[in-house]
Amino acid sequence: MELTLLGTGTPEGLPRPGCPCAACAVSSGARSRAATAVLVDGALLLDLTPGAVLAGARAGHSLAGVRQVLLTHPHDGPAVELPPGLPAAGRVPDGRELSVISGHRVRAVPMDAPGTGYEVTGPDGARLLYLPPGGAPAGTGESRPGGGPGARRPYDVVLADVLGRPEAVARLRAGGAVGPDTEVIAVHLDHDTPPGRELERRCAAAGARAVPDGTTVTVGEHRPATEVPRRTLVLGGARSGKSVEAERRLAAFPGVLYVATGGVRDGDADWAHRVGLHRERRPAAWRTVESCDLVPLLAQDGPPLLIDCLALWLTDAMDRAGAWDDAVWAGEGRQRLRERAAALVAAVRATRRTVVLVSNEVGSGVVPATASGRRFRDELGRLNNAVAGECEHVLLVVAGQALVLKE
Repeated sequence: MELTLLGTGTPEGLPRPGCPCAACAVSSGARSRAATAVLVDGALLLDLTPGAVLAGARAGHSLAGVRQVLLTHPHDGPAVELPPGLPAAGRVPDGRELSVISGHRVRAVPMDAPGTGYEVTGPDGARLLYLPPGGAPAGTGESRPGGGPGARRPYDVVLADVLGRPEAVARLRAGGAVGPDTEVIAVHLDHDTPPGRELERRCAAAGARAVPDGTTVTVGEHRPATEVPRRTLVLGGARSGKSVEAERRLAAFPGVLYVATGGVRDGDADWAHRVGLHRERRPAAWRTVESCDLVPLLAQDGPPLLIDCLALWLTDAMDRAGAWDDAVWAGEGRQRLRERAAALVAAVRATRRTVVLVSNEVGSGVVPATASGRRFRDELGRLNNAVAGECEHVLLVVAGQALVLKE
């Protein structure tokens, strides 16, 4: 099966007409994107984009061989004129199958949002899943390839709104529809994510990639798999966006265990409000555990861990070691704290789980006025340093912008 992506953007395209945002301002030339449309084996066209004939010509393909045109979503803009010679565009009812004269079989996959997804099986047996913008398979059955128990092997290629609906990819992974060898390509790209390295980084975090308009993908052709870092440390100051960045990195994966090290603070309304905001933005399928006992969790097998955050873990560790007290610190407190931190670092080194850790970067702030405050700052700096040394990937988030420190 050969797929040519005539466009990879949202229905409005990128840049959006008249939009003054920074992402649209830099989305020019090779970074511009037409509305997503996919030519399958030169015979099946999924969605129409303005200038489809010219887009195909630029990609080195003619639309003369197209035998079927299918739509996935209503076009909110002006009606797209059907190029001469193409069959009338239509839509397959949910759950129904269509056989194309070219030998392709198409099944309409019901969505949880307006639109229709399509599962396409080529004459060679290759399988594609194409989802509309903002759409995910409805219910639980459609998260499995073929739509239920005893389902077939994973899809070869999935084209989806990876950045807009990462939980859709997570559900497909949970159901086995996306496997280790499935190539996931992000389409329906919008101006919410700046193009260039930031787009590449966010796609890679989801186990996907983005390609320019006009790219042809040959299913089964060997290419290096998208590598998702197994251990990531996300650093940042207060309200820098570090927690959002950490959550984003695991949003496309199922069953994530969110480890909150802050615990419960009875009577603290502000703390309860902060915790509530964190919970509301997490995917519903994630589980949460409140614990500072991280070593056993890192030693266990299981789904990805998101640990937020090491600064609160250190606060608890200093409490247990009595390290806030100058006399205790000068005695056994320092040794007890360093041993506990070393055990955590060793657990990060040895873990086989995918883990994203969050920590505060406090070395650039105001020097604390108290000895205990300076002690906390210094020990957190040492802990961040040691954990970063055991992580494949380290990010620093400043004003919501993620800077790659190690990759």
